[in-house]
Amino acid sequence: MKILAVSDVELDTMYSKDLKTRFGDVDLVVGCGDLPFFYLEYIISVLGTPLYYVSGNHAPQVNRPIGGYRTQPVYGVNLHASVRRDTSGLLFAGVEGCLRYNRGQFQYTQSEMWDNVFALVPRLMINRMLYGRFLDVFVTHASPWKIHDQQDLPHQGIKAFLWLDKVFQPRYHLHGHIHVYSQYTQILSEIKKTKVLNVYGYQLIEI
Repeated sequence: MKILAVSDVELDTMYSKDLKTRFGDVDLVVGCGDLPFFYLEYIISVLGTPLYYVSGNHAPQVNRPIGGYRTQPVYGVNLHASVRRDTSGLLFAGVEGCLRYNRGQFQYTQSEMWDNVFALVPRLMINRMLYGRFLDVFVTHASPWKIHDQQDLPHQGIKAFLWLDKVFQPRYHLHGHIHVYSQYTQILSEIKKTKVLNVYGYQLIEI
């Protein structure tokens, strides 16, 4: 199973006529926030894949398509506060947004993020009973606490995400939000059995 994960920045290479050639073997696309719906829709229309996504904190600014405001991409599955099983058998869960720093949409306090994560727990326990594991891919916009995060409030990590990774140990925790401007920026970390990956721009993951 090959996943194309994207986040935060539109890349000219994605609009290239070579998109199908470069990523034609991708099985599904995951959006980790702050991307226009038309960008996500273009990618999945060319590749012919499903889309799972969460919203980022800048979503109101980037999701104004021609013809009026829409609340989600066409054919996209919003993972926020939900647990889904893909037709491939992969188990997904997600939480949108980042820490609250103004009155914008998709912003939460640390306490509210705990509520979002705890809402996933009953279904994760059911996954364990049905499939022998809690979760394969955890999709968020923000990063876990002290993993790839920054000191300013909007970019601080989420304590509840760190707890989920430690307790339920998904194979991957994919996030965006933290922009990468240097090749020396750490984008991959491990928490027990979980690979935490910042997918700013795009990353390819094989499971």
